[in-house]
Amino acid sequence: MSTRTDQSHLETAQELLLRPTGIDTSSLQEVLGQMMSHQVDYADLYFQYSRSESWGLEEGQVKSGNFSIDQGVGVRAISGEKTAFAYSDDINLPALLEAANATRSIAALGTEQTGKTVLTRQTPSLYLPQDPIASLSADAKVKLLERLEQFAKQIDTRVTQVMASIAGEYEVVMVARSDGLMAADVRPLVRISVQVIAEHNGRREQGSSGGGGRFDYSYFTDEVLHDYAQKAVHQALVNLDARPAPAGSMTVVLGAGWPGILLHEAIGHGLEGDFNRKGSSAFSGMIGKQVAAKGITIVDDGTIADRRGSLSMDDEGNPTNRTVLIEDGILRGYIQDGLNARLMGMPLTGNARRESYAHIPMPRMTNTYMMNGDKDPQEIIKSVKKGLYAANFGGGQVDITSGKFVFSAAEAYMIEDGKITYPVKGATLIGNGPDVLTRVSMIGNDMALDSGVGTCGKEGQSVPVGVGQPTLKIDGLTVGGTVE
Repeated sequence: MSTRTDQSHLETAQELLLRPTGIDTSSLQEVLGQMMSHQVDYADLYFQYSRSESWGLEEGQVKSGNFSIDQGVGVRAISGEKTAFAYSDDINLPALLEAANATRSIAALGTEQTGKTVLTRQTPSLYLPQDPIASLSADAKVKLLERLEQFAKQIDTRVTQVMASIAGEYEVVMVARSDGLMAADVRPLVRISVQVIAEHNGRREQGSSGGGGRFDYSYFTDEVLHDYAQKAVHQALVNLDARPAPAGSMTVVLGAGWPGILLHEAIGHGLEGDFNRKGSSAFSGMIGKQVAAKGITIVDDGTIADRRGSLSMDDEGNPTNRTVLIEDGILRGYIQDGLNARLMGMPLTGNARRESYAHIPMPRMTNTYMMNGDKDPQEIIKSVKKGLYAANFGGGQVDITSGKFVFSAAEAYMIEDGKITYPVKGATLIGNGPDVLTRVSMIGNDMALDSGVGTCGKEGQSVPVGVGQPTLKIDGLTVGGTVE
């Protein structure tokens, strides 16, 4: 873990974003002062510079590629519950003043204030300020994808097609606020994905895998690539032998790691502050109450070094935290940004996130996971007379207001008489997030985080996230399948 602080990040941000256009701290104070003179409660400027790339390989050739550079500034003013927001992809003082002027529309409800002297906040960095794009040559990136394809094809002759992709991003962000704070972060992010198609006796099935985090491409050693290939091929071959999944209410065991995406979608979103402030979440008004089975503790932790969902600071300049949301079944708190924390009279949790300078921040998850229980995973399987073991998930969707969800299992097996027997295909899990929390009867001691592939969507904005959980036993969950 890096010991650098965002003081050095601030210097990087100013050098990259401000100095080329002649903007200095006095200019920022002028802009914020203009905004605060119009009777608003709070204002901030969010500067962002990003370089990103992606490469895609199919049929042994790189057939797609993308490289982009983007920069800009978002200007926000808050008065009461109202937010005025403007942005510009041209960073200069006239553009800043024009955007600041555009925030006057909400001034009537605010209290006239003045901008404060700029202070800097220093927080430990959770990742090195690396530039992933510069960490490998173009030829080396192509060869990396070719090796990944080769590994997958060598595992089994039934693998007929391999698609692989690599993506990297170098992002520098800086926040200047009306309360005088200035903070910055340098954020690397990489990801590799592999998808394989296996064929046998006229049947075709697919499997996928991948991973990444906040580091550069040197993370993807041959050992790591081979592991991704092995998992993708395994999933495809399992599905080649899969039988149609049964339907009905049954005991379901969820595997450790990525299946935590169900908790993220079905429960995590319902714990975000904005939904609860507006009363639209199934968890609204439930703090201090039993909302889950005893033994269930769920946290959101943005402070884990190098993780895809981690941030040294959130997009309002506040340090991220390890926030206990549910403790031993009791709801303890919500995920908060500055606006919703203030309006709800609750503490900040460092969860303000935005897709880019062109978007307003919202309370969003970082790395959300369930803590360990005390059961051996094999003990959990042995306790099931007949049920489904969902080892891995595909896509899913959830209704925040009701908590209802539908998830498809990418890799699943039947459990019979305490043993995993044969694989099944076409299983979907149907339920209600708050209800599922009460149906968890056994919690494994094998908590794992996902490999670093998660992206979360909310109100049209996408941000990288992490999920995790131990093996879980859920009683009486509805499984949609093709066999009654």
